[in-house]
Amino acid sequence: MDLDDVADELYALDPAEFVAHRTARAAEAREGGDRALATTITALRRPTTVGWLVNLLARESPDEVAALLRLGEELRDAQRQLSGEDLRQLSSQRQQVVHALARRAGRLAAQRGRKVGEGSLREVGQTLHAALADPEVADRVRAGRVVAAASYSGFGPAGLSVVAGRSPATTAAEPPDETVASAEVAADVLAGARTELAEATADLEQATETAERTRADLEQASEGTAAIEARIAALRGELERAEQERQFARSAETAAAEAAKQSESDLLGARRRVEEAERRLR
Repeated sequence: MDLDDVADELYALDPAEFVAHRTARAAEAREGGDRALATTITALRRPTTVGWLVNLLARESPDEVAALLRLGEELRDAQRQLSGEDLRQLSSQRQQVVHALARRAGRLAAQRGRKVGEGSLREVGQTLHAALADPEVADRVRAGRVVAAASYSGFGPAGLSVVAGRSPATTAAEPPDETVASAEVAADVLAGARTELAEATADLEQATETAERTRADLEQASEGTAAIEARIAALRGELERAEQERQFARSAETAAAEAAKQSESDLLGARRRVEEAERRLR
């Protein structure tokens, strides 16, 4: 057992399970005689919900996260080269990819029975933005060992601050011009709003199509129910007529039976009279 293995295991867990497993692994290290490892394991911090979401995303969608972090490298190169056109294109791509990955993190959590709010998903997006700006944060995201949310102001290490108590990163480069930074932030906000509008429009169209289909299904089902009800009513009318005819037939059968019985009696009487007349004639 080494620290990397333990860290990989712990930061893949739900935050509610973290402390118990950390305590167990530290106890195993102490029992194995490695008190330094036990102390280091005990010092590992429990991740917040946002940290867990980012770690979950890094483990379940490593290719997409790696592609995002490569985009961050391209953004830093474009910023060093002062390529405005490249910055605008890459910034738009960044906003769209970050938004999509944050939503995916929410879906991955839902698959594990955890429903997370919009605030947590926004912090996931902020952390991914910070990973694009700071290689150290990027390494933590790539390894799936994020403890808490990170945020940045503007793009570039000069504007990065980590929510979990880390000091702002420093750089020898000159800070970006305020006008350029404001324009980049506005572009990010606009790109994000356009993406959200496109997604909301797509959701609306899909919901409209679904509603129309369900209304058509309801109308068809209602028509089928009405047809069956009409058939049932017709069959009930036929049944009532058939019962009446059966009653008439039974009455006729009873009368015919009585008439047949009377005829048999009359026939027997007539035969006796014939026999009596023949006897007297002889």
